[in-house]
Amino acid sequence: MARSWYAYNGIGDPIVSASYNLMLDKPNANCVNGCAICAIFATGTGITPTVLSNNIRTYINNLLANQVSQPNGVITIKRYVYGKTGC
Repeated sequence: MARSWYAYNGIGDPIVSASYNLMLDKPNANCVNGCAICAIFATGTGITPTVLSNNIRTYINNLLANQVSQPNGVITIKRYVYGKTGC
């Protein structure tokens, strides 16, 4: 399935797909690590993600707990959840 970048709207539940809006570009350098969700790379191509998989939900929770983009680990691994500062 196709994936797209989605920005968190900042007001909804971060594990509900309706809380995200389609981004036209990839997140910039200010959107990597931090205490709040910035963007996710999730299944879908519409205005909101089709579904937030169990993995994406786990990555969201891990980012909120650790303030590091997810999945965290090997530097070459694809990140699906990004954070931002200013909390």
